[in-house]
Amino acid sequence: MAGPTLFVAGATGFTGREVVREARARGLTTVAHVRPDSSRLADWQDRFTALGAMVDSTPWDTAAMGELIGRLRATHLFALVGTTRARGRQAARRGGREDYENVDFGLTALLVRAAAGSGMRPRIVYLSAVGAGPSARTAYMRARHRAEQAVIESSLPYTIVRPSFIVGPDRDDGRPAERIGASFVDGVLGLAGLLGARRLRDRYRSISNVELARTLLELALDPQAAGRVVEAEQLRRG
Repeated sequence: MAGPTLFVAGATGFTGREVVREARARGLTTVAHVRPDSSRLADWQDRFTALGAMVDSTPWDTAAMGELIGRLRATHLFALVGTTRARGRQAARRGGREDYENVDFGLTALLVRAAAGSGMRPRIVYLSAVGAGPSARTAYMRARHRAEQAVIESSLPYTIVRPSFIVGPDRDDGRPAERIGASFVDGVLGLAGLLGARRLRDRYRSISNVELARTLLELALDPQAAGRVVEAEQLRRG
């Protein structure tokens, strides 16, 4: 029987690139998706090809994505797409629409529809965020909730993961405020853990993109993780 085939949408992102690297380190057949209009398409092709991954740049179109997933006979679909407010503002100045509604929700929903129409039943591994919910205070968290619902209602097998801050040295966009916030929160939560609030500590403290990628792969390949929403405190390794 052939082994798993992983299709990673959002492969160039902070977590996605680590998922590709870790999957190839485990010898798994991996297809990294890079959007066709990426200014760094050639660089990403070189980077992922050097890891032994295949690189795909199919346009964001439901039918085209569905045909690709079916042709690859993908067993796992990692939905790791997302944007930031800064990129949204930059896109708006160019006349584009790259906000949470169109990217975090819209592209995830497109992937779900594509997978459902592909003739395959890939496990969808969706990277959400702690605090996602229908009445969340931010547009980001509300969009993440809608994406979660699209995944759950698809009738496809799924695993949803909700980490808190994701940290590491290889971010393209820097996000200094988020790094400072994560450091501050981790310090407060460390003290809370010493005082007995271990669940609170584990729910909101940061996780590195490397550790998160490893955990996503382990969950993706675990039959017992199908149909689960995995909260941040369940991602910790002791």
